[in-house]
Amino acid sequence: MEHEKETIPGSVWALTIGVVITIISIWVGQNNGLMPEQASEQAPLVDNFFNLMVIIGTALFLLVEGAIIFAAIKYRKPKGDNTDAAPIKGNLPLEVFWTAIPAIIVIILGIYSVDVYKEMGGLEIGHEAMMAHHHSETKIAMVPGSEMTAPLIDKTQGTEIASSKIGVGASPLREGKLADLVVNVTGLQFAWLFNYQDLGIMSGQLHVPVGKDVLLNITAKDVIHAFWVPQFRLKQDAIPGEETQLRFVATKPGNYPIVCAELCGSYHGGMRSEIIVHTPEEYDAWLEENQVASKQQDLKEAVAVKSSDRSNSEFLAPYAEEIGIDHNSLAQLQQ
Repeated sequence: MEHEKETIPGSVWALTIGVVITIISIWVGQNNGLMPEQASEQAPLVDNFFNLMVIIGTALFLLVEGAIIFAAIKYRKPKGDNTDAAPIKGNLPLEVFWTAIPAIIVIILGIYSVDVYKEMGGLEIGHEAMMAHHHSETKIAMVPGSEMTAPLIDKTQGTEIASSKIGVGASPLREGKLADLVVNVTGLQFAWLFNYQDLGIMSGQLHVPVGKDVLLNITAKDVIHAFWVPQFRLKQDAIPGEETQLRFVATKPGNYPIVCAELCGSYHGGMRSEIIVHTPEEYDAWLEENQVASKQQDLKEAVAVKSSDRSNSEFLAPYAEEIGIDHNSLAQLQQ
């Protein structure tokens, strides 16, 4: 009596293949290296969602491509066989299966993405953003995008409340809490301007302290721009006549690019700036160096400057060519 050849059951093969695909997919998802470094508290929220999509995409790729390769090898046409294959009219269970699985995946990703967006404040469209600043005994609330501050005091609560803004704002964990730093951001062709209105500083770069809650009030002067910091995983439109918000906490000191992500004109590609995340000591030093030239009450205009003992010629040297002064004339300037 011939012994039947022992074979591995199909269920065991399916389980083994499933385990292997799962392990490979999880490893690829956690080690894909496709995103830039994380530099804000919000970045892990986005990266975890992105990594999940990579895991699912890798698993589907291995499963589908593996099935194609397996079928191409196992069911290839034998030599000398010129007959047609058996006709297949359809397989209802298989069609239901490969329709239901993607539908379930899309629903799960959709729910997860809404949760991430909510955690980042994206659903807080109608909330009242708390942006108060305290100055001695007078409580002042900054009016984003304007050139002045105005007292907006809730006498019953002793708290200033600014009008509600659209866009990504405070996460639920910070809803109703004051930001440590408020900066008015203006986009224009083709630059970003950062107004530390409460500190009297205007800058072409955004300077923030690490670990502090920062609120950006964003607007535009001309066309729609988009304020994007890839390392922070944050992007927000800058809209003429409208004010949007971004609120974040930087977690790693360093210099990170600010990119306009909305086509805004001929030099759109050059509309870049930097966000410089300082240690607390470095940030305090930057503030000290960039305070307004004078704080007299009758001063109507002031420019943020760095105090220096340089002579006139030394101060003007970087701008000599631009303003049409030759080196000989510059050298004749009195000390």
